[in-house]
Amino acid sequence: MDELLDFTGKSTLITGAASGFGKALSKELAKRGANLVIADFNELGLQETAEEVRALGAKVVAISGDVSQESHAKQLVDAAVESFGQLDIAVNNAGIAPIPGPLTELESSVLDQQLNVNTKGVAFGLKHQLIIMSAQKGGAILNVSSMAGIGGAPGVGSYSAAKHAVIGLTKTAAVECGRMNVRVNAICPFFTPTPMVDNPILIPTGNIEDANQTLARGCPMRRIARVEEVVNVMVMMLSPANSYMNGVAIPVDGGVSAI
Repeated sequence: MDELLDFTGKSTLITGAASGFGKALSKELAKRGANLVIADFNELGLQETAEEVRALGAKVVAISGDVSQESHAKQLVDAAVESFGQLDIAVNNAGIAPIPGPLTELESSVLDQQLNVNTKGVAFGLKHQLIIMSAQKGGAILNVSSMAGIGGAPGVGSYSAAKHAVIGLTKTAAVECGRMNVRVNAICPFFTPTPMVDNPILIPTGNIEDANQTLARGCPMRRIARVEEVVNVMVMMLSPANSYMNGVAIPVDGGVSAI
């Protein structure tokens, strides 16, 4: 296998693995030889991912839980070490989106939920991942932010705030732990048809296709992303051969950030 695509024996932790980017990435890394600890709040969806990953020949441990709880973050890291001897790769992917609305109508409960899952989930994940990777003197972490994390996001201010924080955590971790040969980066996707985006509850008209076409108008390529296009970049960013990329937040946006 090409060195850039070879994850043979790499102990890998992925949150939000029941659907979307997390599920697709779990399968892609399984094809390339990784051993996986996967997690999600959606226990049924998580077990489905685990079955599909096992069918690809990979070893997998599936643990359901709440990423906003520090105990869960430690549990996942401990499971990787106990099952596979170490932790080589971690992907803090779990996230949620709020029902759209202006900042003038922001409710405390919505902001708390966004910060709990989208920010604390990454912060606690980083804490325990960095402890073991720093001791190992090696590892790669990828945090899933968003285009809303590098620019304004009208209607989803709480989400934007939480995703901006993810990038701040990413850059801080990269500076603190680079000398221990631990790389920490973030990916910032444009709208992609994952369950979080294609959620009828979050779309006022309920028409997903029309909503996606509206979102696409803001992109120079005049379409939203495909899941596999984002996951391909994730694989590249995590590649053991990509050993000098550290502390960056990469847009995968069809040119939106160039406008």
